[in-house]
Amino acid sequence: MDKRYRQSFYQYVKPYKKFAFLNIISNVFYALFSTLAFLVFIPLLKVLFSEDVQKTIPKPEWTGIEHLKEYSTQLLNYHWLEYINLHGQKQALTLVIILVISIVFLKNLFNYLALFFMTFLRNGVLKDMRDDLYDKVLSLPIPFFSERKKGDVIARMTSDVNEVKNAALIVLEIIVREPLTILFTIVTMLYLNYKLTLFVFLFTPVAGYIISAIGKKLKRDSHLVQKENSHFLSLIEETLTGLKIIKGFNAEPVFSKKFKKITQKIYRYSNAMINRQNLAHPASEFLGILVIVAIVWYGGQLVLDEKSLSPAVFITFIALAYNVLTPAKAIAKASYTIQKGMASVERIFNILDAKNPLKDKPNAIEKKSFDQKISFDRVSFKYELDDVLKDITFDINKGEMVALVGQSGSGKSTIANLLLRFYDVNSGSIKIDGIDIRDMTKKSLRNLMGLVTQDSILFNDTVKNNIALGKPDATMDEIIEAAKIANAHEFIMELPQGYDTNIGDSGNKLSGGQKQRLNIARAILKNPPVMVMDEATSALDTESEKLVQDALDKLMKDRTSVVIAHRLSTIKNADKIIVLHKGRIIEIGNHKELMGKKGTYHNLIMLQSFE
Repeated sequence: MDKRYRQSFYQYVKPYKKFAFLNIISNVFYALFSTLAFLVFIPLLKVLFSEDVQKTIPKPEWTGIEHLKEYSTQLLNYHWLEYINLHGQKQALTLVIILVISIVFLKNLFNYLALFFMTFLRNGVLKDMRDDLYDKVLSLPIPFFSERKKGDVIARMTSDVNEVKNAALIVLEIIVREPLTILFTIVTMLYLNYKLTLFVFLFTPVAGYIISAIGKKLKRDSHLVQKENSHFLSLIEETLTGLKIIKGFNAEPVFSKKFKKITQKIYRYSNAMINRQNLAHPASEFLGILVIVAIVWYGGQLVLDEKSLSPAVFITFIALAYNVLTPAKAIAKASYTIQKGMASVERIFNILDAKNPLKDKPNAIEKKSFDQKISFDRVSFKYELDDVLKDITFDINKGEMVALVGQSGSGKSTIANLLLRFYDVNSGSIKIDGIDIRDMTKKSLRNLMGLVTQDSILFNDTVKNNIALGKPDATMDEIIEAAKIANAHEFIMELPQGYDTNIGDSGNKLSGGQKQRLNIARAILKNPPVMVMDEATSALDTESEKLVQDALDKLMKDRTSVVIAHRLSTIKNADKIIVLHKGRIIEIGNHKELMGKKGTYHNLIMLQSFE
């Protein structure tokens, strides 16, 4: 993993460093008692096999640090034999059993404590990372998501974050628990017999190389699986969103073919990745047996021929060797998991580290009110390489209703998007009361705006909460009043729980006209100085349109309004009508003036049979 990603990731561990510290301490004691659990079997075996029992040996004398091993071994043997001769073999056996049980209990206690503290660390990092990802998604500009599939973003926030939780944090165990277990065990093995220990280490590099070769491509395979999972989620999201169209156009076979193509790739990549993981255990198991067999062969010679190793120590040594192999296998297995986790970390930080071109300036202005006018000054804008607006210049004076008309693709909605600063202009400027909107905070700019979009965007929540989205502290009376103005109160009261009715995903429990009236009620409740209406009445039936249009006319009477209209009858009373064609302004004036010119606006009116 890139050093930058590694540093960024461990910033998430810092708030939970006390749990990391307690986990490390618990793992240290686990490793220590894990080694001692094998070591106490030496006196147990000596008692069971009556080795040296009833013998008396002189108490050893200290002859210098260079003979520390011989002195400590002889001293332990002296006291152990003295205890056996004094209390008998049965009591000695009981003592050893109590000692074994105590050490194994402590080993498992510290194992539990290590996992206990790790739980808080893992889930804390998971929560913080998801919180930051969600906040980042909310803060990033709309163009960022135009270039990415929704499913990919969802996958990074769900499966990738879970992968980090399950994999990347294993590092703490790998750098503390397993290495310490190996270290303590090796020190003990060296103490018991350095020749046999060195013989064991002849096989370690070979085993390590084989295990490393198995996991070499795991990260790449994991990345491919995650990528296809993103496509998988994207297609599911698209399918559920466009189910009516899919069925209406008999496109089920097309989408089924797409889906099966993706699942086939996931099947292939997952097989390759999981089979590499599955190979880790049998490979390390086989290598471990080879090491044990080698120890038995060489150690047997030390016991039978050289007589330099006692049977009890030899059996314990084999157990200790296995105690080295177990954490070594865990490290090998974890290294594969970590590779998957690191691939996920990179995908997550591709979003977290994404630059936001619409970020507020350090000294951005908090604009509290709208006092004079909005000015578009030689504004040009393009999506990637395609010009959408070219040299747009006009003013919207306070209190004016300005309508934007033109054919589809002429740039009407783009002007609204630029005014709300969903995008930034490529050249020119948009100013409110002489202040460039790029010099304002986005929050204060959007506080001045009310928005009703062509698409009825509602959330899986109650009617009340959807209307109060822009004013969470609104009273119930204010919400009801806004709904009445939008001609929504009557149908709301007919819902099962009235204003407390959950309207379902995207408001799908409501009709198109009902959804749009809730959108309008939401904008009315916010009560901003500037209203932006992007085809606001396009989803209403004729009766509802007339009622809502009348309410909107009253609402916009003393308010600045930018209205994008397809039905030109709704903007006849506009103070200023701006006619767009292929991103350019071709006519400006009121209805009467433009009709007199007999130009594009006149033609559009005639096409819609309005006179």
